[in-house]
Amino acid sequence: MEDIFFTVTGCNHYFGTEAFKPRMKVTLYKEPDNKYKYDKEAIRVEARALGKIGYVANNPYTVLGESRSAGRLYDGATGRVLYVLPQGLVCELEETGFEKVKKIYKKHRHY
Repeated sequence: MEDIFFTVTGCNHYFGTEAFKPRMKVTLYKEPDNKYKYDKEAIRVEARALGKIGYVANNPYTVLGESRSAGRLYDGATGRVLYVLPQGLVCELEETGFEKVKKIYKKHRHY
């Protein structure tokens, strides 16, 4: 899989960026019924033991560097924090939701 990066924004509404370190794992969840109706492609980002930590950036003003926007990522994907910046987290996509389903299917398939 090619290197895919995404930005987590809005951290200051939850735990801030101080709670994060490089290599921490995050999970992405599509949120089509986004509570605020700002973004139909909203993807909530959660970290184990913390819950919601922000959203995948989906605006040219909030996407950092060569990160992908939310519309190009999928539900159930996982990633790892690469950089902790004052304006958000830059993460690398580790596994898409589709890849996770394929692994589960192969693991439980009986011949």
